[in-house]
Amino acid sequence: MPRYVRIRLAGTSIDDINRVCEDIKNVVRRAGVKMRGPIPLPTEKLRVTVRKAPSGQGTHTFDHWEMRIHKRLIDIDIDERALRQLMRIRVPRTVRVEIKII
Repeated sequence: MPRYVRIRLAGTSIDDINRVCEDIKNVVRRAGVKMRGPIPLPTEKLRVTVRKAPSGQGTHTFDHWEMRIHKRLIDIDIDERALRQLMRIRVPRTVRVEIKII
């Protein structure tokens, strides 16, 4: 028998992730369900080094780019009403949401 729902949030914008976490907290508070989290997971850093000029002239010929992927984990006790309300939350395009029943 499943015990809880695990929600994983990931995205490049920390403000959008925090906004979605607050929306989830509000839904859970109104439903009166137990919640654990949001637990911040380690930030994944994707680094890319590219050449500035194709000729390679000069001493500083490389550009360094970095994209950070922030992650949060939320566990919620199973409640049908709360899950229906969670599905109605507006999620920005920069945030990826994964819901798993455990």
